[in-house]
Amino acid sequence: MIDLGWFGYISFDMAFFSALLSIILINLILSGDNAVVIALAVRNLEPKQRKWGIILGSGAAVVLRIVLTFVAAELLRIPFLKFAGGILIAWIAVKLFTEGSSEEEIDNTASNLKQAIKIICIADLVMSVDNVLAIAGASKGNMVLLIFGLGTSIPLVVGTSTLLAMLMDRYPIIIYIGAAILGKVAGELIITDPIIAQKIHPSHYTEYAIEAIFAVGVVVVGRLLMKWKIKKEEKSMLVEHD
Repeated sequence: MIDLGWFGYISFDMAFFSALLSIILINLILSGDNAVVIALAVRNLEPKQRKWGIILGSGAAVVLRIVLTFVAAELLRIPFLKFAGGILIAWIAVKLFTEGSSEEEIDNTASNLKQAIKIICIADLVMSVDNVLAIAGASKGNMVLLIFGLGTSIPLVVGTSTLLAMLMDRYPIIIYIGAAILGKVAGELIITDPIIAQKIHPSHYTEYAIEAIFAVGVVVVGRLLMKWKIKKEEKSMLVEHD
């Protein structure tokens, strides 16, 4: 075993490698939601700006995770925090789904880049609390494992979000799937809020039902807003023409 003092230790036994494998699996499973947010947020940017959006958004997300590592457990004790976070994620999902739907030209790429990074940071701040707790739990206080977990999330999120953004260009159906995934995350946050869970004691089936409702609801609301936006633009064009 290599003892690194307060920084932790590296050992070559089953317990250490089991924790290491657990962290890798947690990153693989839980980084997907964050990658979806980033891919949706940058999909309307020009290629160069999209690259920077993914890099800066992922970097900011990891910095937030490091900060959250020290306060995540306390945050979860705040009443209705997850409920409010779920509502926020649902709103972000609808916003990202409808953004750029009218084939408009992007006339201010820099401001859109800033907006994309802002959305990524807000969404990741809400969604990463459980992720950080899972990694912190698996590391069992070993800073080496904790930093490894936070560090390996960077290439995973960057790689996955880059791939998703490219696929969204070719297969628009993925935008629907991505929005539905974020809707499902929103439903999960709401129904698992400690206060909500304590009041109604939802069964697993109830949790699945709420997640499904939000997954479908985000897409439905997004479609309705898109239709309303198109009709509004058509009326505006008719008025100008008259």
